[in-house]
Amino acid sequence: MSKLIDDLTSALSAIPLIDPHSHIEPLSPVSRSLDDILGYHYYTELAHSAGMSQAPLGKDVSPRERVRAIVQHMDRYDNTAQYAWFLDIAKSFLGFTGDKITAADADPLFDKAEKVFSQPDWEKQVFQKTNLEAIFLTNEFDDPLEGFDTKRYIPCLRTDSLVFRFKEPEVKQRLAKATGIDAGDLPTLKKAIRVLFEKFTAKGAKACAISLPPDFAPTKDGSSIFWMLAEYCREFKLPFDLMIGVNRKVYRNGVYQGQDLFDQRTSLIQYQELFNAFPEVTFPISMLTSVQNQELVSYSWIFPNVVPNGHWWYSNVPAYITPDLRARLQAVPKTKLVGYYSDAYKLEFVLPKFGMYRRVLATVLAEEFVETKRLTETGAVALGKRLLRDNVREIFKV
Repeated sequence: MSKLIDDLTSALSAIPLIDPHSHIEPLSPVSRSLDDILGYHYYTELAHSAGMSQAPLGKDVSPRERVRAIVQHMDRYDNTAQYAWFLDIAKSFLGFTGDKITAADADPLFDKAEKVFSQPDWEKQVFQKTNLEAIFLTNEFDDPLEGFDTKRYIPCLRTDSLVFRFKEPEVKQRLAKATGIDAGDLPTLKKAIRVLFEKFTAKGAKACAISLPPDFAPTKDGSSIFWMLAEYCREFKLPFDLMIGVNRKVYRNGVYQGQDLFDQRTSLIQYQELFNAFPEVTFPISMLTSVQNQELVSYSWIFPNVVPNGHWWYSNVPAYITPDLRARLQAVPKTKLVGYYSDAYKLEFVLPKFGMYRRVLATVLAEEFVETKRLTETGAVALGKRLLRDNVREIFKV
């Protein structure tokens, strides 16, 4: 890595982060053991793919034994970006000084994690070491939104169950309990959803979000819950995050959370009516596959209300982030680029994931802007800050 890229990476690391999408549980945001780290689906998926049976993932297996099994298979996937995240966590938080994690390191790291993670101020330490200011949550519509600082842990209304499972009695019962309204017809359903938006915005929510299958195509339909959500996003001035293209349970025998894959039948043309009907609503878009980045770039180029949002899931490795980022910087107004989000389940993952992205961002800024004399180093850092922080603040009104 050149000195220029090193310098840019260092400068970008000094920028306080606002992470616009995660799965953090605000009442237990940090890990309790190394099992919480290596239980992240990326590691169970990779270990299983590389030959580990699912037996170590059973509920009756002790956390220590599960960690041993996953680490024992790590030499088979130590070439991956996800391994690099874990190595970064081990070095940054657990004092690991080696160059490579081996099976022999499983127990020492497990023991060290128990000591480190049990510190009463561990959550505060992770925020400080990560240079994290605030992080968005993924909240079910009936989450209580109590007991945590909503300035630090920012609520986001996740609506998958409302759109795709509303006919299930259990979901209707949950909605009735959350809103005090028995949504038995269209007028009462609209009232109930309005109550949700009122509740969430009163608690500081900054977005509504949904994960969408490849065959979904929203249409203007007065009885469509999805369309109602867009209407309330317009009324309550919330961005509507669309995470598009996931086909669930493709690998039916996969590990927990390791069954879903992308589906290239998805096209943003399916959303043309939505984008045209709601020019006042900002739609931050995540596509599951890098192959569709050009389409996302093109829609963001044309539609004022379409915004490229991070690098999601299977696109979240440097080999895909790098060309996707280059295209976005070359073709989309800089004020519309939400650079990255962690998608983390535990706070410890924000540091290595954003660290990976910052290195890619520094490389692209160096090659595309500084070395070509389009920007000074100071100008490149300012552009990076826009992707890492400023646009999140402006688009989501944080």
